[in-house]
Amino acid sequence: MPIATDDPTPGCATRVDARPAVLCGLLGVAAALAVGDLVAGVLSPASSPVLAVGGQFIRLTPEWLKALAIATFGVYDKLALLLGMAVVLVLVAAAAGLGSRRSAAPGALVVVLLGLVAVASATAAPAFSPVDLLAPLAALVAGLAVWLGLHRLAMRRAAAAATVGGSGASSHDGPGRDDGGDDAPSVTEQPTVHRKGPVGTLGATRRRFLLGVVGAAAGAAAAAAVGRWLAVTGGADASRAAVGALPDVPGPLADLAGADFAAQGTPTWLTPTNAFYRIDTALQVPQLTTRDYALRIHGLVDRQLRLSYDDLRSRRLVEAPITMTCVSNEVGGALISNAVFLGVPLTDLLAEVGVRPEAQQIASTSVDGFTTGTPIAAVTDGRAAMLAVAMNGEPLPVEHGFPVRMVVPGLYGFVSGCKWLTDMELTTFDEFTSYWQQRGWAAQAPVKTQSRIDVPRSGGSVLAGRTTLAGVAWAQHTGVARVEVRADGGAWQDAELARDVSIDTWRMWRTDVDLSPGAHRLQVRATDRGGDTQVATPSLTIPDGATGWHTVDVTAI
Repeated sequence: MPIATDDPTPGCATRVDARPAVLCGLLGVAAALAVGDLVAGVLSPASSPVLAVGGQFIRLTPEWLKALAIATFGVYDKLALLLGMAVVLVLVAAAAGLGSRRSAAPGALVVVLLGLVAVASATAAPAFSPVDLLAPLAALVAGLAVWLGLHRLAMRRAAAAATVGGSGASSHDGPGRDDGGDDAPSVTEQPTVHRKGPVGTLGATRRRFLLGVVGAAAGAAAAAAVGRWLAVTGGADASRAAVGALPDVPGPLADLAGADFAAQGTPTWLTPTNAFYRIDTALQVPQLTTRDYALRIHGLVDRQLRLSYDDLRSRRLVEAPITMTCVSNEVGGALISNAVFLGVPLTDLLAEVGVRPEAQQIASTSVDGFTTGTPIAAVTDGRAAMLAVAMNGEPLPVEHGFPVRMVVPGLYGFVSGCKWLTDMELTTFDEFTSYWQQRGWAAQAPVKTQSRIDVPRSGGSVLAGRTTLAGVAWAQHTGVARVEVRADGGAWQDAELARDVSIDTWRMWRTDVDLSPGAHRLQVRATDRGGDTQVATPSLTIPDGATGWHTVDVTAI
């Protein structure tokens, strides 16, 4: 009598079905990422395999592709990158599973390669430390263990299914009777012994595989959840909440009446903090606390200086409204916002350390290794350049640089807006090349005079006849003196300007034009207080900001 084994060993011809194979691949990669996130959350959030690889991808991406991503996705560029990475990982994991239906080796190789990519990416990070290797290494080990374990269970399940499908077992076991019938000698029947046959074995292996899948999925989900929780509760939010009341500094804004034409469609003069644009290279917001914060000022100075958060807060603070603009903002784009910042004047700090005559720029470094280079001349000419600790009456939001960031009116953020600032070195342009300058952007980048039509929107329809146009213009640290609009290439006409609050902030405008039924092309241009009108010739954002007149096409009906 053939006896079926309770736990069949897979043979060389065993082939895992497609769905279980894909599940093995997906859960192997998911377990790797989850364990990596968990270890990173405990030790170093930035070392998460996903963030390490994503950060390296950002660093290696060609500038034209970065510009396209920002132009396409705007402030959602990081979300788009993470979703894209997720799609790629799912496809790779599924392919690894399908390629391993007869052997675990191909999938194991994929897991190892992904792990090595994460290790290499963590090593290449600007703020790398040896502890950052632990998360990707733990991810590699966990992913490999889950992959091999699930694949073995899937192979056993496949072997049991093959046994059932090829079984030709007799309808009865044990001794029978001779074909001679009644003349055959009688045989005493033995008790039937029930053994686990092929069908029972198949059920057992299926249950084991299902339990393995459920266990791996639950473990990965739990590890990922705890890892994410640790990463976003590193103390920064609690530290920000504990800052307490801000110093009572005489504010520059007594009355904002007439500062915008929001009723006609312009933005409000003061951008709500939660609507302030955010463009940076951090896939995960750095988690700095005021307790751990320290700033070092050194380089071409007479005296080095180390400051804690409390040291900065105890100094003379100033408050100023400042419009910030991203150099990636295309003509007519939305990557511009306006807020009131509170901080320590940079001129005070530079006077204290004693800047040497040969110094030309401030090389600023973020806690995550990002760098900017700010011309010293632009922070010592009387403008409200500062190390900001508050924004719109509250401590800096974590995503906007808490505890401390640099803000310099009139310069694009990539040369002046270092967030999560921890180091300032006074140096020369020859001795230091900042993050974006290494990638082809300019060393000095004053904000260019620009204007934008907010209503009507391009591609929209308006009622024929008298139509209101409204928008915003900016010429930071020079001031907007004039805004003009025209329809269909005709004569320029002056627009009404809102109250000018500061030369370091944007200025709203509005006007009425007569439009006959049909298609029309509307354009706007601004002139600064120095008499310079914004450049008409279109140019790309790289290396130092876009130029051109904002143009919208509408249909009057």
